[in-house]
Amino acid sequence: MPPLMAIEFLCRVADVLNDYLGGLNEDLIKDNFIIVYELLDEMIDNGFPLTTELNILQEMIAPPNIVSKVLSVVTGTSSNVSDTLPGATSSCVPWRTADTKYAQNEVYVDLVEEMDATINRDGALMKCEVYGEVQVNSHITGLPDLTLSFTNPSILDQVRFHPCVRFRPWESHQILSFVPPDGQFKLMSYRVRKLKSTPIYVKPQLTSDGGTCRLNVMVGSRNDHGKTIDSVTVQFQLPSCILSADLTSNHGTVNILADKTCTWNIGRIPKDKAPSMSGTMVLETGLERLHVFPTFRVGFKMMGVALSGLQIDKLDLKTVPYRFYKGFRAVTRAGEFEVRS
Repeated sequence: MPPLMAIEFLCRVADVLNDYLGGLNEDLIKDNFIIVYELLDEMIDNGFPLTTELNILQEMIAPPNIVSKVLSVVTGTSSNVSDTLPGATSSCVPWRTADTKYAQNEVYVDLVEEMDATINRDGALMKCEVYGEVQVNSHITGLPDLTLSFTNPSILDQVRFHPCVRFRPWESHQILSFVPPDGQFKLMSYRVRKLKSTPIYVKPQLTSDGGTCRLNVMVGSRNDHGKTIDSVTVQFQLPSCILSADLTSNHGTVNILADKTCTWNIGRIPKDKAPSMSGTMVLETGLERLHVFPTFRVGFKMMGVALSGLQIDKLDLKTVPYRFYKGFRAVTRAGEFEVRS
């Protein structure tokens, strides 16, 4: 079998369990073992992937809730499987019910991106790329046929599509043509490589002498896009040779945990001053200078902008005569964003 088929199926199983259970860890799987078993029984049949679409699975197997858990304890029945087949069984499109009806027809498209960046101790940008997803929330009557196009599709790399996407229109004209599942789903994912700048800068300075270390960290916005940067955090691990640390900031709060993890919560970067954190750290006895330098992990969030530069051109609806409402949004978060010192 193709190796990527197994990897893709495992990713789909993880996504479905994450939606059903609200997370994915050992305790959640133990607490919801019956539902996990029923889901796997529907998703794979005799070694072959079968039903992997979330909204179809939700018609067949009810997501867990407090009421169902109480009923299973009272009645002694633990099955969550529906007695009726899902509506998509009779549909020509396996991921969509044929007789879907809505009073108001609407489609929302979100560009959700994560920026991965590595900045060396000299402040030079070593790596900067974006991993993005096109997430669609569709509520349209009947069997709609949508086309989505971008103004600059040539920047996209490593694209990965939902099964509803027809590959030929993309291959020839870089247009997404698809019959959407009902509700929310991930239409495609992509990467954009070799970006030239980041929206935020972090400048750490460490000097050590005589058994103490002086730390100063400055954070600021480059403001190339004119958007506010929210939820800014800077986190780093104090080296094991540090006995104690006294760090303060002129904006936000600084917390040092017992495992020597230091977190600086800045929030929104103010326009009138650049946030800075400074303080001293005491080295263990016998050490004059600091020889192990921390790596700073940065978090942030920007609404209304896709830092990859990807732009949606238009979204059209074919085969259905009525009008529909469409909305577009974009958000970028920090992924693996590291600044070395």
